[in-house]
Amino acid sequence: MNYNLNDIPERTTKPRQKGLTMVMDKGLSLRQVEDFIEVAGVHTDIVKLGWATSYVTPSLKEKLALYRSAGIPVYFGGTLFEAFTIRGQFEDYRRVLDEFGMEYAEVSDGSMDIDHEEKCAYISKLSEQVTVISEVGSKDAAKIFAPYKWIQLMKAEIEAGSWKVIAEAREGGNVGIYRGTGEVREGLVDEILTQIPDERIIWEAPQKEQQVWFIKLIGTNVNLGNIAPSEVIPLETIRLGLRGDTFDYFLNKK
Repeated sequence: MNYNLNDIPERTTKPRQKGLTMVMDKGLSLRQVEDFIEVAGVHTDIVKLGWATSYVTPSLKEKLALYRSAGIPVYFGGTLFEAFTIRGQFEDYRRVLDEFGMEYAEVSDGSMDIDHEEKCAYISKLSEQVTVISEVGSKDAAKIFAPYKWIQLMKAEIEAGSWKVIAEAREGGNVGIYRGTGEVREGLVDEILTQIPDERIIWEAPQKEQQVWFIKLIGTNVNLGNIAPSEVIPLETIRLGLRGDTFDYFLNKK
């Protein structure tokens, strides 16, 4: 940091298991990636190329190389896995991961219907090839799972080989663990945390109010995802009690 302040909460250091900031790249140019890395790379743990944007992204290999040169892992959004799988092209998907030198992959079922045992089989198979991040929850706002179901699905996917499980919210933060207004489904989150260790979950939290809520609930080293590139520095100040939303929350706390 640039100068000393007392009573700043202790952040874990990279590479870390807790306190992850997962950034959503929805189509940054190479120059924008360079600028992003210069400003926020030190605070970014992993980058997701949103949904299937990698299919249409120009200079994809060059973009991946920029992130890797900064020591930031990248993975394709889970919708790309779904797009291949629903077309019967799972083995093609595995070859794409190899072609682009991917070390992480996301397995989701937010857009397509798939038997959960089958999803876990995909997780297990891919975990032999890459580090798997799986996503629980639907992108369909009409599909609301009971807390016990979220817990059951998360446990099964971790057992199948997922490194982390993502709690679905979409890039808008208005489905899954949130109501349509963006408000956190607090009872759901509380129930999940009784059974699933917080360090195994990445909570999608694109909105500032959602980030604040999770930081106050779990602490500065909560895993947060779907963060916009321009919001990484602001999020880090929230984590450290240096923005009004958490200004006095960490004072005199160790």
